[in-house]
Amino acid sequence: MYYTVHNLSELDRCRHSPHWNIPPYIEEKIGKNLHMQHNHPLNIMKKKIEKYWTEQYSQNQVDGVQMECFDNFSPIVTTYDNFDALFFPADHVGRSKHDTYYLDENTLLKTHCTLHQPQLLKKNHLAFLVSGDVYRRDTVDRSHYPIFHQVDGVRVFEKALLSTKENALEFIENDMKNGLEAMARTLFGDVEMRWNTDKFPFTHPSWELEIKYEGDWLEVLGCGIIKKEILDDCGKEDYAGWAFGLGLERLAMILFNIKDIRLFWSTDPRFLDQFKEGKLTKFLPWSKYPKVERDVSFWTPDNFHDNDFFDIIRGIENELVEDVRKTDEFYHPKKQRMSKTYRVTYRSMDRSLTNEEVNVYQKMVRKLVEDKGGKLR
Repeated sequence: MYYTVHNLSELDRCRHSPHWNIPPYIEEKIGKNLHMQHNHPLNIMKKKIEKYWTEQYSQNQVDGVQMECFDNFSPIVTTYDNFDALFFPADHVGRSKHDTYYLDENTLLKTHCTLHQPQLLKKNHLAFLVSGDVYRRDTVDRSHYPIFHQVDGVRVFEKALLSTKENALEFIENDMKNGLEAMARTLFGDVEMRWNTDKFPFTHPSWELEIKYEGDWLEVLGCGIIKKEILDDCGKEDYAGWAFGLGLERLAMILFNIKDIRLFWSTDPRFLDQFKEGKLTKFLPWSKYPKVERDVSFWTPDNFHDNDFFDIIRGIENELVEDVRKTDEFYHPKKQRMSKTYRVTYRSMDRSLTNEEVNVYQKMVRKLVEDKGGKLR
């Protein structure tokens, strides 16, 4: 069962809002839905996860509930749904314009798929997966991108059923952990696993699952027992249950051996033609072109955040920048100003960049820094 919501017209309605901070390179990717593109590695991962859970629940003898899948919610949501409905604190860093893309004061590009859990629980869905694209202002490197894709899962039980269990909380925890460990084995094979305690705004207690893969411990997902106040707010006072969330890019980079997150957005057939539905094929790079590095130093304007510089870089030539690192930072007491230096690494995935070409991009970066109120050094 799939549930579709489209409200992309909100982009035009809000475009001139003083709270709008969505750059063109983000806006042009809204609606691309990589997780729904046939034979794309993210779609392959999504379908494997959906197949595992739907098959597990096809023979559910606990209460007969079946696992449902939802994958086409709009990325444009309200601040209430994204934060308040999940009891995010008013001062949570995720609410900041430095971290989140806003259309207007009350509308944003969703930062996680968990927000759909209360919506579906209120419609009486008791076991479901939600996959979709999420948006966060983030650093620039080979493993981070301001758009990525998540899968969330939820399972809730009626307290009447739980009352038949010797320890209801232990039953829920074991049901969750056993299911997630089996999912990890389905994806990664017979690997060593461990559970670490964690903390999330919407579950308590909470854990992260790590696996030992090719000699390294890797985080796979976060999960926990859904907080009672969230279930109560959904009209599910007589239920308790668990939830988990994972990042598709993170798992796909491991399983397909994809070393650069930018590749997921490639339309080059040399990339896309390597993947087929149902198969976890190791990616074979066709070449490794040389990098070109440039530094830029400037006095920052007031309230300047690193993510502001990352947006400048991505807006110049999003697919040619492999990495941005802050190499120096100091505060000048007499000038009462902060100075920052960033090293920008340019590398194309399909050709060699010339120094002349990079110099043009770097000149554009310097101009945009000045346009934002920075003073070059």
